[in-house]
Amino acid sequence: MFTAKDVMLLREKTGVGMMDCKKALTETNGNMEKAIEYLREKGMAAAAKKSGRIAAEGVVQSYIHMGGKVGVLLEVNCESDFVAKSENFLNLVHDIAMHIAAAKPEVVKVEDVDASVLEKEKEILRAQALNEGKPEKIVDKMVEGRIKKYYQDVVLMEQTFVKNPDQTITQLINEAVLKIGEKITIRRFVRYEMGEGLEKRKDNFAEEVAAQTKKA
Repeated sequence: MFTAKDVMLLREKTGVGMMDCKKALTETNGNMEKAIEYLREKGMAAAAKKSGRIAAEGVVQSYIHMGGKVGVLLEVNCESDFVAKSENFLNLVHDIAMHIAAAKPEVVKVEDVDASVLEKEKEILRAQALNEGKPEKIVDKMVEGRIKKYYQDVVLMEQTFVKNPDQTITQLINEAVLKIGEKITIRRFVRYEMGEGLEKRKDNFAEEVAAQTKKA
């Protein structure tokens, strides 16, 4: 129906994330023009038009989870100092930092996943599928589906926003771009968890964040 090259081409044309490009091509049976139209209707391509602009302003936001269990440092960029100081932008950055504390992403975008790590993950998933007795002819398709789930687990831009399960972080950013009118990019983050690597009781930070949100 369509290939990985088609996904990359659509991404180049629109600036939209790879997973959203893949979904657009799936929804339009691989038709490139209809996929672009689909993304525009979703508001993604409109936001992507600003992707070539320079975003050199912004803020570094810190977020400390209640009790000092988790800390996040996050840099988000925009185009102007005026927007960087605006309430809408600062609220967005705070929400993303809170999300990182809860969801534990490892990288910002799909392209940031280490190629060797990705290949190793594919090998493991392929072996798992074969061990489950799946026919080899459908194993590659199964691995592709599981890699998508892997991205949703470790890639910030592909994760479901903890405050709105119907929205990904990519969609959250695109919505903010349309509202604020400037290019917005998540540049980098660092997440620290108290006692990380030590044996300890595991807390469900996503549930805690959701509970705090409801109380707010």
